[in-house]
This record gives sequence, C-alpha cells and structure tokens, in this order.
Amino acid sequence: MPLTRVFLGLGSNIDRHRHLNAGLDALSGFLQDMSCSPVFESHPVGIKSGPFFNLVVSALTDLPLMALDRRLKFIEADNGRYAPDRKGLPLDIDVLLYDEHVGNFDGLVLPRAEILKNAFVLWPLSLIAPEKVHPEVGQTFAQLWENARIDQQLWPVAFDWRGQALTPDTLLSAS
Repeated sequence: MPLTRVFLGLGSNIDRHRHLNAGLDALSGFLQDMSCSPVFESHPVGIKSGPFFNLVVSALTDLPLMALDRRLKFIEADNGRYAPDRKGLPLDIDVLLYDEHVGNFDGLVLPRAEILKNAFVLWPLSLIAPEKVHPEVGQTFAQLWENARIDQQLWPVAFDWRGQALTPDTLLSAS
C-alpha cells in the first residue's frame, strides 16, 4: 500500500507528560516522517476534569484507515483509556485527516469536526500544516486559525519528547 499523509490529534489530562510521551513513542514505532506541533494546555471542553495537554502529529502511514484507527485504540488502551476505574482521560488519539478523505468511514467521520470547533486542535494544526487546505472548507489551516472565533482558552507549554523541545521558545515567550 502506498504511504498516506495523516494528521492525528493527541490529548491527555492525567499524568500528561508521561501519557503523551508514551503515545508519541508508540506512534513512532509504526509511522514514518513523523513531526509534532507545539504542545498546548487548555481547559477541558465538554467534560469536567483537569486541564489538558494537546498536540497534532503529522506522519506517513502504510496502514489503511480502519487499521490505523484500530492501532490508535490499542495505544489508548495500553495507556489506561478504557480502564473501568480511570479518572479523566489518560490518552486520546484521534484521526483528524487521512489524506484528502471526506465522509463517514465505518463511523469515523473525516475530516474530524473538532478541527473547526476546538482551538486546541486548530491552532496546533495551523502551526504544523499552515498551507494545507481543509478538504471541505477550502481554506488553509493558517487562514482558518486567523479567522477563528472559538471561545476557548489555551496557551503553549514547554514539552520535550526524546530530548527535543516540541514547543519553541519564541512561542512560549509570546504567550
């Protein structure tokens, strides 16, 4: 199967550094040409919990869409996502975009609606792929972020993965 560009949204509100690092480590084991957006902290949306860390990953995969989604569910499960006694969300990984696919694929709707609804998805996506055009809206992610009117608070946070800072100092000092 040819390689497909995917964008994944990652989030955690429990032991955030550990779970995001574990998620990134797991993804790097089977994705190629992986790059990460800066990491943002935000208040929860739609649930009562502590604050979240979120980022977007861009990568290439040889997995078909549903096989990729299954693999992501296994990574979430390995991090306690489906534990009966969990409190909060240890690790959430969502397929935001799978190439230019648009539609409902066995219950997985692409592009993911959260791209346009949540600042913690759109801002990192606009930084990692500013010139990429949203396949339904027809605007770049940079344009969408510039014109967004999303009433959510978030701020960049320092975060290292494998000894590399994901959030640049310029972004941290600007906030």
